[in-house]
Amino acid sequence: MSPCIWARDVYFGRMTTVDLDPQVTMAELLLRLPGAQRALFRLYHIGGCSSCGFRPDETLASVCERNDGLNPDDVLARVAEACEEDDKILISPGDLANARREGEVRLLDIRTREEFDAVKIEGSRHFSQELLQEIMTDWSKDGTIVLIDHQGTRVLDAAAYFTGHGFPNIRALRGGVDAWSIEVDPSLPRYTVE
Repeated sequence: MSPCIWARDVYFGRMTTVDLDPQVTMAELLLRLPGAQRALFRLYHIGGCSSCGFRPDETLASVCERNDGLNPDDVLARVAEACEEDDKILISPGDLANARREGEVRLLDIRTREEFDAVKIEGSRHFSQELLQEIMTDWSKDGTIVLIDHQGTRVLDAAAYFTGHGFPNIRALRGGVDAWSIEVDPSLPRYTVE
């Protein structure tokens, strides 16, 4: 029996059910539950380096089998729980717009310099090594920082980094600058990365 997992649509934030079973490919698992790779590495040391990696076409069952015979249904359940925790870090474009009106929120854009120069949310700063040094030495660890990427697929990794360095109020923009341009500021052009 395959578990039915409640998950949030990464792009628009709607709750949907995700039917997954142990025969799901790793590519499909990561597509349906984007936080799965972080969770697999944190919980089981799977997928974080070359010695514990997996191929996109492998099934979860085969990955579990070669990793000490883990029970794939248990792994799916724990990954889903971890993804729910990730969901608490995400902020919708509308909620971010409201938060910016109500108080100080710092925006850090983790996209490439070219992407940032082409399209950016007003008031955001491009993340760089120099800015990282400034953040770590001068910024209040209690302030709210919202991380931005293109479509919300990389920000949770960056948020985990900051959380691990003592920043408890890190948030990640759900859907990235792309969702912001759809939901808040249609004057920002949408783009694709090749």
